Amino acid sequence: MAGTSLSKSFRLKPLHNFCTAAAADVVPSVDHTLPLPTPETPAVDPPLPQKPVPAPDQEAAANYQAREIQSSERRRLPRVTRQNNPEKVEDAICRMMANRAWTTRLQNSIRSLVPEFDHSLVYNVLHGARNSEHALQFFRWVERSGLHKHDKETHMKMIQILGRASKLNHARCILLDMPKKGVEWDEDMFVLLIDSYGKAGIVQEAVKVFDKMSELGVKRSINSYDTLFKVIFRKGRYMMAKRYFNKMLNEGIEPTRHTYNIMLWGFFLSLKWETAMRFYEDMNSRGISPDVVTYNTMINGYYRFKRMEDAEKVFVEMKGRNLAPTVISYTTMIKGYVAVERVDDALRLLEEMKSFAIKPNAVTYSTLLPGLCGAGKMTEAKEILKEMVAKHLAPRDNSIFIKLISKQCKAGDLNAAVDVLKAMIGLSIPTEAGHYGVLIKYLCKAEEYERAVKLVDKLIEKEIILRSQSILEMEASAYNPMIQYLCSNGHTKKAETLFRQLMKKGVQDPVAFNNLICGHAKEGFPDSAFEILKIMGRRGVPRNPEAYSLLIESYLGKGEPSDAKTALDSMIEEGHAPDSSIFRSVMKSLFEDGRVQTASRVMQSMVEKGVTENMDLVAQIVEALLIRGHVEEALGRIELLINSGCSVNIDHLFSVICEKDKTIAGMKLLDFVLERDFQVDSKSCDKVLDALLAAGKTHKAYSILSKMMEKGRATDWSGCQDLIDSLNREGLSKQADILSRAVKGSEKKPHSSNKEKKKLSAAAA
Repeated sequence: MAGTSLSKSFRLKPLHNFCTAAAADVVPSVDHTLPLPTPETPAVDPPLPQKPVPAPDQEAAANYQAREIQSSERRRLPRVTRQNNPEKVEDAICRMMANRAWTTRLQNSIRSLVPEFDHSLVYNVLHGARNSEHALQFFRWVERSGLHKHDKETHMKMIQILGRASKLNHARCILLDMPKKGVEWDEDMFVLLIDSYGKAGIVQEAVKVFDKMSELGVKRSINSYDTLFKVIFRKGRYMMAKRYFNKMLNEGIEPTRHTYNIMLWGFFLSLKWETAMRFYEDMNSRGISPDVVTYNTMINGYYRFKRMEDAEKVFVEMKGRNLAPTVISYTTMIKGYVAVERVDDALRLLEEMKSFAIKPNAVTYSTLLPGLCGAGKMTEAKEILKEMVAKHLAPRDNSIFIKLISKQCKAGDLNAAVDVLKAMIGLSIPTEAGHYGVLIKYLCKAEEYERAVKLVDKLIEKEIILRSQSILEMEASAYNPMIQYLCSNGHTKKAETLFRQLMKKGVQDPVAFNNLICGHAKEGFPDSAFEILKIMGRRGVPRNPEAYSLLIESYLGKGEPSDAKTALDSMIEEGHAPDSSIFRSVMKSLFEDGRVQTASRVMQSMVEKGVTENMDLVAQIVEALLIRGHVEEALGRIELLINSGCSVNIDHLFSVICEKDKTIAGMKLLDFVLERDFQVDSKSCDKVLDALLAAGKTHKAYSILSKMMEKGRATDWSGCQDLIDSLNREGLSKQADILSRAVKGSEKKPHSSNKEKKKLSAAAA
């Protein structure tokens, strides 16, 4: 099958999903079982099968690996520094480039520092440059200035630097310009550029560079193809990979074990089970025996398809061939068992690998922990976590900790949940507000408030909520019970500090806001409560009536009725209906403070809201308005009360006014009564007339009396003759005569004629 094409035997379906990379026999700390990318989450570069130790039939691969080792050994060439300067020259140049703009002045400074540039200096400066731009500027400058002629090694270094920085156009130009400088290409340079394009996700350009190698006369070996396969499979282009595999065979290049490992990994990644199996059969037909990497890749593939029985067979077969399973072999098997909910088998396998002195790594533990949580094996999960802390193995996926904390809390083991938080700190894993939030929520449910308060203190002190890199936010079910407890126990200031940090993260919880208002109000800090109230208003957060009531009571308790009235107005504007006790308390406080008109406005709001209980204070306010000369306002309040169905003792008001000698107020009140035909005792009218006459306000008394008679109100006021006499004395004989005839006429008839009424009105005017 060596020279045949595989394309005819394969009919593959279009690619829809990726699977994660197969486990490879590499450094144990690397996770080779990444989650499946989805359309919502872009695919990440999955890990690739690594090169195994070269076999005798893998001469090309061995040569390439040897060159890689040599290159890594030349990463920094040793130089002898001057004794009077402890800093190496290349380090000084790198520092100068990092701290200064690339100008002619900087170039002159470097030339004065180094009169002559040699290969090791140039290479080490490129290696030590702080960023790719510095390295590129230095690389071009020394060449254009004739200070140094670059060779393959410096070109390779520059291409590597630019590839890592994704400055691939620059890297390609440098590579293609090499022959113009008299420097020959080699395959490794093209392989490096192809790999860089692949890591940047630019598959088409990587393919173009690969195809251009033959045009430029650069011989391609299995190393070029292996690199290309990795690039293609990272993007799921399995059909393209198949075509290039066939092309490789047609060129007479034999695939190696490493090549097949890559192909198996890629097809499993693309969820092409049948194709992967065909390549595995082709590998065996060529007499290439699987190695540990192959088996790990197969186990990972079976796990992705939930075929754990087949994975177990492969695992046993690997042992039967005297290939010792690695930590990745066991970890992949454990992950598979967890995926099919066979957690007990996963635990058994963990103990087995320990018995063979294979140390579990962070991936092993973090793979097992979710399964233990899902199966409710919290005791075992606790022990696994202890092992991780003791070995200082931090998982790559920190989301496992929120699961652990939640599961331990739901199981009722709050101490174990707190230990998880301590384990995170011990493993130097940043704790987030969400971790604290789960603990605080369940501590509050268990009424262990003091422990919860200690966690809040840490949150506030370290400003954990405000960390920009945080993903897990504190939920309302955690902070609301805590804020309520703090506000109910004299710690509202601490609760506000906590909530202000939450507000900076965009939280606008009305429950928390109202709890803060209640807390400040109860503790006697109404201004702080009102500040929270204003924040809620600006942010459009609804405010509840209980918070308003407590705020008003707090202001009244501090003897600040005006502020209480402001809070009451805000409460009404919010659409809440205060009860009668709130209105009464505010009115009473304002009235006692001498703010009668303000109390009157509260009374108006109260009546308009339909609250008409305990009206004795209302009567006092109306009396005070009349006595203080706010007659129009008092009359408006009287009309409002009567229209609202409230009884008003107007006769009592007349008595009070007359006793206080407020004749104008009495006159206006009587005029108000007459205009609206309110019923009033004639004696009250007589008191007003007597007061006007006694005060010498003859014309006003005549006007009122005339209006009474016009309204048909019978009067036997004893002061009529005195009024007539006063009118005559003041030269108002016409009015006196009209009044005299009207009085005499009323004595003969119960009612005056319409003509007489008109005369009275005209005379009064």
